[in-house]
Amino acid sequence: MEDDSGAIFPSEIGDEFRTYEDFLDSQIKPLDLYYLQDQEVARQLVELGHKGSSLEREEFETMKAAAEASRLASKSQQKKLANAGKELKDNFLRAMAEREEANRSGEMTSIIFIRDRNSHGQEISGYIDYSHRLKTEDFEPYFSGQKRLLPRPTDLSFYSWKTRVAKYNTSLNYEVITENQSGLLFENKEDRKILNVDPEASPGDSSVRIPVQSDLYVHVVFYDHILRKP
Repeated sequence: MEDDSGAIFPSEIGDEFRTYEDFLDSQIKPLDLYYLQDQEVARQLVELGHKGSSLEREEFETMKAAAEASRLASKSQQKKLANAGKELKDNFLRAMAEREEANRSGEMTSIIFIRDRNSHGQEISGYIDYSHRLKTEDFEPYFSGQKRLLPRPTDLSFYSWKTRVAKYNTSLNYEVITENQSGLLFENKEDRKILNVDPEASPGDSSVRIPVQSDLYVHVVFYDHILRKP
């Protein structure tokens, strides 16, 4: 309840004590009650500062209110799911929605392969670190249909079928391995496991490959990697 200086913190008041009397009782030792034979007298001695930490009732109530306000503020600041309340009409949007919470919490790190045409009609494809993009941009426009999720030159990989130029980038969750006979590989930064995106090969330990039929894109595949927590 206290640091080395004897200070009492609001968060500890809110977590440990329901009432001021509970706080006073926490400062009373069994030996005190043995000699005083009266719990109310023992409480008064604590309140006056003769035993344990001195904290008046008004100070206690103020600190408890501050702790509750902090708890409520923290709860209200928790980011709601971007798909909440959205009408998801396509399999791709529903697949993203099913994975959103797990990718935000860190239980899963999904990679999305998308092949389609950009706003200029040019065919592009690439691998997107879904968890990374969720943390760095607002996904509500994607779930509401205002924007289309497409690979960018800053994603894990990006390929322009017009220029034949490929780009590769490390993300928050993955290292890209390009020099490999098996083709493109992604190494998860947390558990160091390899995710293989070759459709003819196994995706790897703790990973699954799930193609999704979509009316929005030419080709979509989800690679879900489950993180094993110690």
